[in-house]
Amino acid sequence: MVKPRRNLAQHWLKSEKALDEIIQAASFENSLNEARILEIGPGTGILTRRLLPLVQSLVAVEIDQDLCKLLANNLGKKENFLLLQGDFLSLDLPPLLVDFPQFQNPSRVVANIPYNITGPIIEKLLGKISCPNPQPYELIVLLIQKEVAQRLVAKPGTKAFGALTVRVQYLAECHMVSIVPAKAFYPAPKVDSAIISLRPRNIEIPANNPKQLETIVKLGFGAKRKMLRNNLQSIIERDRTTELLEQLHINPQARAEDLSVQQWIALSNHL
Repeated sequence: MVKPRRNLAQHWLKSEKALDEIIQAASFENSLNEARILEIGPGTGILTRRLLPLVQSLVAVEIDQDLCKLLANNLGKKENFLLLQGDFLSLDLPPLLVDFPQFQNPSRVVANIPYNITGPIIEKLLGKISCPNPQPYELIVLLIQKEVAQRLVAKPGTKAFGALTVRVQYLAECHMVSIVPAKAFYPAPKVDSAIISLRPRNIEIPANNPKQLETIVKLGFGAKRKMLRNNLQSIIERDRTTELLEQLHINPQARAEDLSVQQWIALSNHL
């Protein structure tokens, strides 16, 4: 039997309830029978086995050699299953799928991902403010650490609202599906998890200069206890920031977390 590896932050889901909720979230608005799925870190394949009878095809990317052998033995004969061994963050999927037309251009991502690389995985899936994914997925359903999920769906004016919130909500609609307790995993992590869905979207009023927006968001949240005009003074004079905030009907004493994503865009566009 393959044992979870601590160095790969492996926590394997064992809850049927959580599996049902993931499947339901991945089926949002229509069934899965025409969906091409990308699964990151399938582990022992508990979610994979549930998905395969429902989908057109599933590409799984697993870094662990021992788990790859287990998956290949158990699921390798399924015609709609393709297993790739490697680190998802360093893989360039399109060239790897050239010889497998059935598995090209996955439309949805469904995955239980490691806590320690959640940020980089989400960035690879969505892209950055200055460089969105040119071929966005129609839906991304992830099982992640509860605290991170709360940051992704946070509202302006709350403690959880931060730079990550702005970056992700600029690119996608974020929805909290459910909380998954630590006891739903083996081994149980020290914190609870959550299922989230991300729906990449066209930005109604995009930033005129996305790179500039990235910069001011990073600086703005550099010291969360400070007022925004103080955090931005390395690139904008305080009086100028105060003037801009007043023009946008924002309290000049506002902190970074007080501004909505739309207000961040407006501030960047007025610079």
